[in-house]
Amino acid sequence: MSLNYKRIVIKVGSNVLTKANGLPDLERIEHLVDQISRIKEQNKEVILVSSGAVASGKSLLSVSDKFDAVATRQLFASIGQVKLINKYSELFEERGLVCAQVLVTKEDFRDRLHYLNMKNCFNILLQHNVVPVVNENDVISVTELMFTDNDELAGLIASQLNADALIILTNVDGIFDGDPKAVGSKVIERIDQDFKGFSGIISAKKSEFGRGGMMTKSNMAHKVSRLGIAVHIANGTTANIIPRLLEREVLNTYFVPQKIASGKKKWIAHSENYATGVVRINDGAKVALTSAKASSLLPVGLVSVEKDFKKGDIIRLIDEAGFYIGLGIAEYGSEKARERLGVKKQKALVHYDYLFLNPQN
Repeated sequence: MSLNYKRIVIKVGSNVLTKANGLPDLERIEHLVDQISRIKEQNKEVILVSSGAVASGKSLLSVSDKFDAVATRQLFASIGQVKLINKYSELFEERGLVCAQVLVTKEDFRDRLHYLNMKNCFNILLQHNVVPVVNENDVISVTELMFTDNDELAGLIASQLNADALIILTNVDGIFDGDPKAVGSKVIERIDQDFKGFSGIISAKKSEFGRGGMMTKSNMAHKVSRLGIAVHIANGTTANIIPRLLEREVLNTYFVPQKIASGKKKWIAHSENYATGVVRINDGAKVALTSAKASSLLPVGLVSVEKDFKKGDIIRLIDEAGFYIGLGIAEYGSEKARERLGVKKQKALVHYDYLFLNPQN
């Protein structure tokens, strides 16, 4: 039985779209567009998050080593993005489809208003049967404003658009239970919500042409699946990987989705970089919050306010040892929170509807 996803975010990495010499693989780009066109015929909505701009830029220009890495990346991205989107536009047009370029930075997601503006942009494109082609705007991003990689961006967009599924295409068949090159290593075909221990089986090594590695993919996939979105990590170099995956005909790692979270909770989940305040909670509150039962953060569970915040701000929750527990929207400011530290029968600082817990807890 085929997977009946209606709205799909497809992320394709540099290691899929780039040849061994660092130049773009135009045949594979065309095959990707062909696959997307075929599944679009089944009335599915597709958002493509595509790397490859820097590689495309390298195919047009050579640069001296004397320039710093960020400036060189900006140069390659600015000229390469034009070539890449033109290629996508040409290929989609040949198949009777229109694509749109959407370039974003972390700053575009810094608050709820910008987040919703971005969501509205995607929705109007999808309503007109346009294929959004999304990439980080490396032209204006500097190191501290960059996403970890396009996996993080794809996860954010899948959550934002309430996608049914996120398909991450890399150059291996999925997440292995050891070194993918080692004899006897096997693909983990199914990862449930209670799975822990990515660090024990996954190398921290990053891909040659991208910024991210399998660890960031795994952690992001786990987070997104907890928000109610199915995630697949599959081999983008395999012929017809997307339609074959949707027909369950190919090996991949499947992250089983939990119950669907609210739109606001999905926003909170990806807002760690924008958290204003920090509160430290005691072990009792930690146990309550991380149990199977839905619990709010009450003042009786607070140890201290580490960083000030206002009502409505996103705050970061840490345990007594300083480890990250989760994020939530503050129901009142830090001044009131300090007054109520450890006091019973007080209004929750964070209601469970506006709380997202770290998947690694």
